[in-house]
Amino acid sequence: MTQLNVLMVRFGDLMSTEKASGAIIVSKGDIIRLEYDAWIVETGALFDTTSAENAKNGEIFNENVNYGPIPILVGEGRTFPGLEEALDGAEVGVDNEVVIPPEKAAGPRDPKLIELHPVREFVKREIEPRVGMEVNIKNRTGTIIAVTAGRVRVDFNRPFAGRSLKYKFKVLSKIETVEDKIKAMLEMDYGTSEGFQPAIEEGKITLILPDVCKYDQKWLLAKYRVVQDLRSAFKADTIQFVEEYIKKEDEKKETQAQGESVAEAKEAPDSIP
Repeated sequence: MTQLNVLMVRFGDLMSTEKASGAIIVSKGDIIRLEYDAWIVETGALFDTTSAENAKNGEIFNENVNYGPIPILVGEGRTFPGLEEALDGAEVGVDNEVVIPPEKAAGPRDPKLIELHPVREFVKREIEPRVGMEVNIKNRTGTIIAVTAGRVRVDFNRPFAGRSLKYKFKVLSKIETVEDKIKAMLEMDYGTSEGFQPAIEEGKITLILPDVCKYDQKWLLAKYRVVQDLRSAFKADTIQFVEEYIKKEDEKKETQAQGESVAEAKEAPDSIP
């Protein structure tokens, strides 16, 4: 048997084993539901998690965060490159752990991005500078790392720049149906899929929007990412958003009653002075 034949046999055995075991493997382009905990390796501090209990134990709990497994579009840059690599090829339902070096996480730390700013800049904006505060200066977001007499040191490096990160994660499921994938994308980009009604045709996806989208500023920003993700995942040429304004039944009755009152007034005889 030639070396090529041996390789083909071994590959065939591997595929047979995978099918026999029923393993579901994640690949680029899949939409998955993921749970994870993440630490800074150098300090051991938990900085992110999908578990409310773990967030409380790690003293990072945020009451404004909806904890629970999250949808992720694999291979589209939604997470750190090192985690993307770990997800591609992961098996559904299996616990995984990966340590990501800085170059595959938030990148190296650049000392040139640490700047000194006079306190008066913050006073003019009615800001009392404190260590750990996130600030925006000339459309750049930074974190205050020191406050001294008359000066504030601001770090404009990305959060976790220069740090190695450790993730423990489990892919809970692959999202399979088109409708469920669309709803998962809405969760990723807008935070919720509640009230959206998707309709899928060849080359076209239509979303009937819930009423909240008519006045929610968050939707105005999120919809462009929704369009981008839908086109990437489904190769759709047209993405259509539909706002519906349906007259309620009580409004119809009120309009009808008003019309009847006007008609009766026209038919009534003139009053005698």
